Amino acid sequence: MAIFELQDDQSVGKVQSVDTTSVVVKVNKSDMLSKLQVNHLVVIRASKRGQHLIGLVVKIMRKFDEDVEEDQDERPCSNDIVKITLIGTFFDKIGSISNQFKRTLESVPEIDADCFIMDDSTLTSFMGVISQNTADADNPLSIGTYTLNDNARAWLDGNKLFQRHAVIAGSTGSGKSYTVASLVEQIAKLESSNAILFDIHGEYAPITGKGIQHYKVAGPSDIVKDGIMFLPYWLLTYDEMLSLMLDRSDSNAPNQAMIFSRSVLLEKEELLKEHGKSFLLDNLTIDTPVPYKINNLIRHLEDLDTQMVPGANNREKQGEFYGKLSRFIQRLSAKIQDKRLNFMFSSDPALLSYDYMNLLCKELMSPASQGGGVKIINFSEVPSDILPLMVSLIARVVFSIQQWVDKNKIHPIALFCDEAHLYIPANVQQGVEASSLLSFERIAKEGRKYGVGLVVISQRPSEVNRTVLSQSSNFIAMRLTNADDQNVVKKLLPDSLGNYAELLPILDIGEALVVGDASLLPSRVKIAEPTQKPDSATVRFWDKWSKEIVPDVIESAVESMRKQSKI
Repeated sequence: MAIFELQDDQSVGKVQSVDTTSVVVKVNKSDMLSKLQVNHLVVIRASKRGQHLIGLVVKIMRKFDEDVEEDQDERPCSNDIVKITLIGTFFDKIGSISNQFKRTLESVPEIDADCFIMDDSTLTSFMGVISQNTADADNPLSIGTYTLNDNARAWLDGNKLFQRHAVIAGSTGSGKSYTVASLVEQIAKLESSNAILFDIHGEYAPITGKGIQHYKVAGPSDIVKDGIMFLPYWLLTYDEMLSLMLDRSDSNAPNQAMIFSRSVLLEKEELLKEHGKSFLLDNLTIDTPVPYKINNLIRHLEDLDTQMVPGANNREKQGEFYGKLSRFIQRLSAKIQDKRLNFMFSSDPALLSYDYMNLLCKELMSPASQGGGVKIINFSEVPSDILPLMVSLIARVVFSIQQWVDKNKIHPIALFCDEAHLYIPANVQQGVEASSLLSFERIAKEGRKYGVGLVVISQRPSEVNRTVLSQSSNFIAMRLTNADDQNVVKKLLPDSLGNYAELLPILDIGEALVVGDASLLPSRVKIAEPTQKPDSATVRFWDKWSKEIVPDVIESAVESMRKQSKI
């Protein structure tokens, strides 16, 4: 049964002009004007039988034909004009399937075509069709309910959401963390779910259950054990290691980089021979993820830095690199001795095992059916100056492994990049950030081919790299109060939505504009609250200040800072 039973006497007005995707309607019944609202849906009769064009009201105007003198009793003539953006076509029947909506325009309306308001019952039926199209899929992904109609659930196409990358943006306290938690809960219910959530502040610790694994990047006092993740230095590429260790302003920087490269290769060759992997030597490069002993590397550099060689008249002279490696050795030694970098420079022998990378990748990339699922990685104890490098290291390793999986056996994985502006910056300030950015830009451009999806989450989209944002085809835009952030999101949304993005600063907490390939209809949605809420609630200043007694926590906090651990 068709949901649109359109009668001529129910028409609000008639089409006066038609553009590619926009229509102007003249309202004939002034009493109907009060029922029209900006961003509400209307139906326009199509030129083809069995089709109806669906439009979004973007502007309502009253135009006066001429001015009238003050002493005249006659009121001026006026025209009520409504501007509408066409967003799709509703089909009464396609083949054997009734009531289908598609984001395509099979035709454009004719001049004088009738325009109709969707009443409550029609709107409920239409939203039901929209939802059902996606809900009929196996394991549908729910995002919440439509603001236009609380009785209709809003569903997303889970394939398109992660295939074509997504952006979740909103000011602090707008509900981003709840949205992420809601998505994670639903992903974790799938039998072979596979995702990684970069938890920068440790706020997603409360989200637990089947299909969810928690890891913490090792702190200063952590040892190798389950749930603690180490990211040893030998996983870094040549460029990443130099961005961490090399002072580019040093006049000896080129020599230091060259000697470092040569020494690392020698150490990797030694370890391959020790483990009986000599067959890999022909393909060994500086970036091959093979362990090497950094203490041996330092001793080799120190030998070259103090080397004396035979000279004329049997006298010794300073070697080619005498004194030129001192500053590099000092910087490298300082990093190794920095307890905050225990996750990178721990001396535990297990981290130098040839098989360690296999174990790490299984932790990172195993689906739920193999004991993995959604991996929430807590980066809260990683120093902020190298946070971009560590997050991008995991992203790069995952992407690299996916590239080497047989095309027919690829199992997709999604990367949730919380607080993305911290490590996918719009403006690169230092070498560490540049290295980080390259990894994410490549995933944004090529990830779809290898089953790696990005979900970029940020309260400051204006500070997130434009290339990464522009490669995303899905947007869950929550309340944004900053003008720069609003402008970035507006530019990324389709032009056909008109002034739909003007809602950004006035959205309620937990409300979002959902636009993109995964959403059949550009919608204003009330996000569903997750079952388990993240630890991201805003501190209630006035309520806390009003309490008569509060705990004394300063001393314990000072000790925690000294230990670099809250445990």
